[in-house]
Amino acid sequence: MNTTCIMCPMGCSLTIEEIGGAITVKGNGCPRGEKYGRAEYTHPERVVTTLLKGAFGGVVSVKTDRPIPKDKIGDLLAWAASYRLERAVSTGDVIEENAADTGANIVATSDFIMK
Repeated sequence: MNTTCIMCPMGCSLTIEEIGGAITVKGNGCPRGEKYGRAEYTHPERVVTTLLKGAFGGVVSVKTDRPIPKDKIGDLLAWAASYRLERAVSTGDVIEENAADTGANIVATSDFIMK
């Protein structure tokens, strides 16, 4: 597997292989790259950002408060597409706990004022 490390601005090109149950990471310029490569190979996760629609118009930008498994991103985005925000929120407010059963909370990254 080939990927680019995102742990620092260097953007090292990583080659990750599993041979006989042992995972090897090559191309990393520091220990953080090796840690990232192993995690990306065994259990990739991402922080998800998206928009939620207001019940009466408008949108608010949101994100997960922690990385979620990549295989749960589709579930989270489907939840977000059907969700309608019915209250004003401020940046940093938790809008939904454990959204779409991901273990992550949805947090506002901007203010939303009801129209």
